[in-house]
Amino acid sequence: MSKFAEIGAELKAVLGGRLSNILDVSLPPLFFLFGDWLCCTDLGLQLALLASVFVALVRLWRQEAVWAALGGLGLAGFAGLLALWQANSQAYFLPGMLSGIITVFLCLLSLVLRRPLVAWTSYLARRWPLAWYWHPQVRPAYAEVTAGWALVFGLRAAVQYRFFASGQSSALALSQVALGWPLILMLLVATYAYGQWRLRRLAGPSITEFEAGKQPPWKGQKRGF
Repeated sequence: MSKFAEIGAELKAVLGGRLSNILDVSLPPLFFLFGDWLCCTDLGLQLALLASVFVALVRLWRQEAVWAALGGLGLAGFAGLLALWQANSQAYFLPGMLSGIITVFLCLLSLVLRRPLVAWTSYLARRWPLAWYWHPQVRPAYAEVTAGWALVFGLRAAVQYRFFASGQSSALALSQVALGWPLILMLLVATYAYGQWRLRRLAGPSITEFEAGKQPPWKGQKRGF
């Protein structure tokens, strides 16, 4: 299997059905941009909220998880109410900005606690033995990738804050699309490629070797991160 095919298969395994969230995240900002271009920011806000309702209805019609549909609609409704309360359409994008800031905080906190956030996300997706992630010849790879995540999400938050502070609603909406799933997918690919390379350099045990209690030298984890 080629490296590209391997990365594609790994992304599919890790993300699973969550790829449908691209619609949830991308559609409302695109409708905001369209309404803002067509008329004004108020129309953009209204279309963004309608898009969120549409996404929720599609989820319900396809008999997907009700909590996902209602959760997305509730978040969009909260963002819309926040924008109306502040009399500022840019406030619609505040929840998305705050989620990025929270991600940065969790990354940094996990590094301080020596339990990298990326290790937790991998554990939740793959259910590998949790103790394996904390092995001294495994943990550094996850710590370094977590630091990279903190940097990327921190830079994204800085860019979006600049647009927010300067009142550039269209640029803010566009950044939510461009720096949303496209950025995350590229980050996941980079995470996997670097993580695999770093694990080989660290020469730690593979999952099966760790579970079997084998002693070094180890063959190491050949696939997955």
